Amino acid sequence: MHRRTLVALASAAVTAATLSAPAFAQTGEIRVAHVYSKTGPLEAYGKQTQTGLMMGLNYATGGSMTVNGKKLVVIEKDDQGKPDLGKSLLATAYSDDKADIAVGPTASGVALAMLPVAEEYKKILLVEPAVADSITGDKWNKYIFRTGRNSSQDAISNAVAVDKEGVTIATLAQDNAFGRDGVKAFKDSVKKAKLAHEEYLPAATTDFTAGAQRLIDKLKDQPGRKIIWVVWAGAGNPFKIADMDLKRYGIEISTGGNILPAMAAYKNFPGMEGATYYYFGIPKNPVNEALVAAHYKEFKTPPDFFTAGGFSSAMALVTALKATGGDTNTNKLIKTMEGMSFDTPKGKMTFRKEDHQAMQSMYHFKIKVDPAFAWGVPELVREIKPEEMNVPIRNKR
Repeated sequence: MHRRTLVALASAAVTAATLSAPAFAQTGEIRVAHVYSKTGPLEAYGKQTQTGLMMGLNYATGGSMTVNGKKLVVIEKDDQGKPDLGKSLLATAYSDDKADIAVGPTASGVALAMLPVAEEYKKILLVEPAVADSITGDKWNKYIFRTGRNSSQDAISNAVAVDKEGVTIATLAQDNAFGRDGVKAFKDSVKKAKLAHEEYLPAATTDFTAGAQRLIDKLKDQPGRKIIWVVWAGAGNPFKIADMDLKRYGIEISTGGNILPAMAAYKNFPGMEGATYYYFGIPKNPVNEALVAAHYKEFKTPPDFFTAGGFSSAMALVTALKATGGDTNTNKLIKTMEGMSFDTPKGKMTFRKEDHQAMQSMYHFKIKVDPAFAWGVPELVREIKPEEMNVPIRNKR
């Protein structure tokens, strides 16, 4: 049934989404604001999230785009990756647009600016896909839930792949909340390997030569296996550091998953290990099958990294709203969502009561080069289940 209803994605998205214009809520509506990077450095991520959100809402409601007789109305807001703009747009969504709940944003810096707004208006912000630990850590408040993975989940799962005796690791990351939180969480997760250096570069870096040379200088004389672990998002190709003949020094590269266009660079690193949040060919469950089938039908391509995230946020929303009978009272939703489990393309997720972080599987992979695909294919080594990851509770409340 679900696959047939998903075919109506395009028309459902057009009729269900109200783009940006302020409007007062009508009786029988549930208004969802989606604040995301429709433009800006993380535009590709944001657009995938929006596609996934609309597909997920359609799937979760059986194609009706209603919950308990109430129509789901999605209000799109483009934060352009700018924290001050995201903060302002969320306030407008809650006040002028009468949004009952909000989803987003794409960038961690924008999310951190938005958290106090949710608290001020006493409305839920369901964070997807911003990653920084501090979102559900020391900057968290009770109105914040997150379906996206956090930096610790990324780091712990990636440490599984590379944290071994006799290994020396240096990190390369963007000098922003995403990069620094990612490296901190990775360092906290590494127990066996030696950490030799942290290299932070501006988020818009295109010339990696100087940073790569510093990394090489720190690693080249180390004994045993030597790895540069990369955590990067958006523009720029940090894998250009391989052009500096890392193999001559016995230096490998490791990283997590990414969107398919970015993973084209992975074809240059057959056998590279890491861990990913999602790759369409890995999870085996009915929800992922439906997402993959619908996405191929609609776009002739597989769903990507952040499409699955948007879909997961929709599944969480509809699961909660069905449980409340369509009631959007914030306190009732919080009570419902704390400890709530819901199905996603990755399998079951559960909101942890203490910080509202979705506990979820991650996937240890090894890159295979397949001529049939334009990207390096992450073949599953093993699923790392939520109970295997000791994800720290970092909030102070």
